[in-house]
Amino acid sequence: MEEFLLIFENISSTSRSLILISGITFFWIIEGLIPLRNLKYNKWKHSIPNFFFTLTTVLVNFIFAFLLVYASDWAFKNQFGLLNYIELNITLKIILGLLLLDLIGAYLSHLFQHQIKPLWYIHSVHHTDHNVDITTSNRHHPIESVIRFIFTFLAIIVSGAPIGLVLIYQSISVILAQFTHANISLPRRVDKILSYIIVSPDMHKVHHHFELPHTDSNYGNIFSIWDRIFGTYTELDKKDIIYGVDTDFDEIKNSKILSLLYKPFDKIFK
Repeated sequence: MEEFLLIFENISSTSRSLILISGITFFWIIEGLIPLRNLKYNKWKHSIPNFFFTLTTVLVNFIFAFLLVYASDWAFKNQFGLLNYIELNITLKIILGLLLLDLIGAYLSHLFQHQIKPLWYIHSVHHTDHNVDITTSNRHHPIESVIRFIFTFLAIIVSGAPIGLVLIYQSISVILAQFTHANISLPRRVDKILSYIIVSPDMHKVHHHFELPHTDSNYGNIFSIWDRIFGTYTELDKKDIIYGVDTDFDEIKNSKILSLLYKPFDKIFK
């Protein structure tokens, strides 16, 4: 396990980019083989704004990456964070570390973005995709990318996670986000079993339903236990799911990059 941590501790930016690109390519192909629904849209045209926001997400993470290294080094030098307070073997430390990073860096970040109005205006860019597929997974406004980064930074401080574990978490997070957003259909029983441990495609698609209370549910990214523990887990038959946001249902406007970039400010200053 220590060797595994070392591999990720020394992973290059190129290798991390390959994980992102390989995931998109793999699930793009799988969507054509076992689609959840036959979406009637131009897939390449639909992907343009989503790929744009994928690039801005990568750019934000690249610019601020040194802060994650700093946070991890600071926690280690000062023996700060839960992982430095508790004596555990390396396997349990990795599991606990992933749980803490997922809770603070993903679940709480996501929850706050739905419950605090100015943050929701920013996050709504992600939800105004009317054809959720693999490319939707990184459809985040640049400001949201910064917000998510701040929560990840806090998660590292609280957990005391070493940088190798942080990079493992981020890699799993990317793959799981692609898996849950991809327009794929798993056998109902398989999806249900998966949802007891990790966030499954059907579970996350409920979160993309266009109206409350389902929009404000199923916030998890990797582990599904947080939604079950905090009472934010809901179910909805996948055939009844309609993508988008009921108060912002202009599909043409929601497919334009400039409109999406301005969307949070339009809401705040309206």
